[in-house]
Amino acid sequence: MPSAPLVFLPGFMCDARLFWHPLQELSAQRSVMVARLRGTSIEEMAEAVLEEAPARFALAGHWLGGIVAIEILRRAPERVSQIALIDVSPLPETPQVAAMRETRIVGARTGRLDEVMLDEIPAETLAPGPERAHAQALLLEMAAALGPEAFAAQSRALMRRPDLQRTLRNSKVRALLMCGEFDRICPPRRHEFLAELMPHAEYRMILGAGHLSPLEQPEKVTQGLRDWLEAPLLLA
Repeated sequence: MPSAPLVFLPGFMCDARLFWHPLQELSAQRSVMVARLRGTSIEEMAEAVLEEAPARFALAGHWLGGIVAIEILRRAPERVSQIALIDVSPLPETPQVAAMRETRIVGARTGRLDEVMLDEIPAETLAPGPERAHAQALLLEMAAALGPEAFAAQSRALMRRPDLQRTLRNSKVRALLMCGEFDRICPPRRHEFLAELMPHAEYRMILGAGHLSPLEQPEKVTQGLRDWLEAPLLLA
């Protein structure tokens, strides 16, 4: 039986470069694609991905992309063969964080995109060491390529996101939860809780990584994805 295609969903203000290592390493065994996050809500983004995605696919998402992945699982569970969630939270936005996002949207639209991105994902949410500066530099490059209007749209999607815990509790597919040990945006303990919440989930902490674990520890993230993809699929 041929392997299901793998669809990657990048995190907040990221593009395919976030997954450069697994894209290279895993594309020899299966078809892979990186979907764009289009829309101003999680629901719109999920619908846009489903329009472009294969009939049935494995799904891997980071942060905002992970939230969209959960919404896809809620809307079309029959199309998702398995799911990997990286540095993610299924919880709704708090009013305090939502208010900060409005301020950052104004900043992004008035020429301060780099500044607000570093407010959004500050250095202390990444692992200490030489890879931190590289991850931050690439993050700013990806954000610049997407631009201020994408920042506004993706921020609004995060602000309005629903509580998706029930979807995870009711999931019937094999799941992988990965989190960088230094991630303060979506902390490791939250991922441990999600792994306990989901019926068929495995949790892996990525040592030496923070919120941008696919950039900070690409080999470890790729190995986790490889193990998840090669595990036997669950019988429906």
